[in-house]
Order: sequence, then C-alpha cells, then structure tokens
Amino acid sequence: MLRFALLSITLLLASPVTGGPNGTIRVVDGDTFKIDGTTVRLHAIDAPETDQMCGDANSPTWACGDWVRAKTRELFQGRTARCIATDTDRYGRTVAKCSVDGQDVGERLVSEGLAFAYRQYGMDYDLAEKGAAVNGRGLHATGVMSPAAFRSAQRAQARSASVRNDTGAKTVKVNKGPPAKSSWLPNVLNPKCKIKGNISLSKGERIYHVPGQEYYSKTRISPTKGERWFCSEAEARAAGWRKARN
Repeated sequence: MLRFALLSITLLLASPVTGGPNGTIRVVDGDTFKIDGTTVRLHAIDAPETDQMCGDANSPTWACGDWVRAKTRELFQGRTARCIATDTDRYGRTVAKCSVDGQDVGERLVSEGLAFAYRQYGMDYDLAEKGAAVNGRGLHATGVMSPAAFRSAQRAQARSASVRNDTGAKTVKVNKGPPAKSSWLPNVLNPKCKIKGNISLSKGERIYHVPGQEYYSKTRISPTKGERWFCSEAEARAAGWRKARN
C-alpha cells in the first residue's frame, strides 16, 4: 500500500499542469495571442514590435514587425491552442507555453526565425535560435535589432526628446512630404546618421568611426551584435564609445 501511495504521488508531481487557457488563437503580434478571451504572452520568446523596422548598412530597411505578425497569423490564426500558464507579467498578461497539435508554438516561431529566444526569462529556445541563425532563417537572413534593444532605443529617444522639449526652445515643424524609410528609425538603426559605432572582436571595445577615417569605409554595422549609428560625436561619447585612433 505504501509503495502504491508513493508511486501515485510521484506520477502526480510528474504530470504537467493543464490549467489553460485553451482555445482558438487570435494573433495580436509575433509573441502575443488572444486565447479564450485571455491575452497570452508566449513564454521565453521575444518577437519584433509591430512598428519595428529592420535593416543595416548591408540591407534595405523593411517593416519586419508587420511581416512577423503576418507570418505568425499564417501559421496559427484560428487554430486551437493548449497552454500551460507559467506567470503573469507586469501588464497583467498571462505568460504561458502553448502548443498546437502537440507542437510547441514558441519553438516553431524561434526555429523559423520569426522570434528570438528571450533568455532573460528562460533558456527553453536557446538552441532553436542558434539553429535559425546558423541557417539564416527568417529575421536572421537580414540586418535586425533584437526587440529588447529596439524598445531600449525607443525609450532613449523618448527621453532625449523630453529633454529637448524642456529647454523652452520653440520648434517649428515643416512638412516636406512623406519621410524616407530610414527616418522612421531611431538613430541606432539609421544609416543617415553617418558615425559608425563598432564593437571590436578582440577586446569588445566600443569604438566609433567618423567619415574620412582610415577604417570608416571598411566598418560594417551589425545591430544584432549591439553595434549602431550615431548622429554626432557627442552622442557617441555620451553613450560610452571612444573615437577610433585611425
């Protein structure tokens, strides 16, 4: 009897929690679904923001956030999900791992290069992302900044705008037609800002190059590695970068 009781307890502890939410998926964006009236933030993945633009010095700017949402809808909109809630985030959303027809939704999105492993909240999809990166799938086939870095850049830009607005200076806005795509981007992604912020492979130093310097034309910017553009040397120095010696 004791052996049977211990076996029952072991099986109970080993059984997954199946409290849901379960139901039909409505895709909000690449990592957020509506399921059975509940807003679900998928566990341990991070997809581009809907308004996020991607691109770097070697690839054109494109609306990667919209693209990811559209591809995610192609894969999962209207399908039935079974989820296991793991947490509630600061916005009140249910954080959950979800599956469709037995397949882990987060793993599918990361494996196809539609989202990144959000290692801050779990290493569940670390290998899936590395496989997508090595094979150049989805977002990994072009220049892209991680969603977390993009949000950080937006916050920095908002703080900068707030400081400018508090100076008492009057700004006159002149409309000259629709902006170029690159002007939709924060400075960190905007190649119209001519100063290149590069991170050295050997020491990890943050070095910026200005037009006319010896290695300027050879320097390539990769936002996925934390590299970026600056619009002024003062901006680069304030961000902790030093000027290249050559």
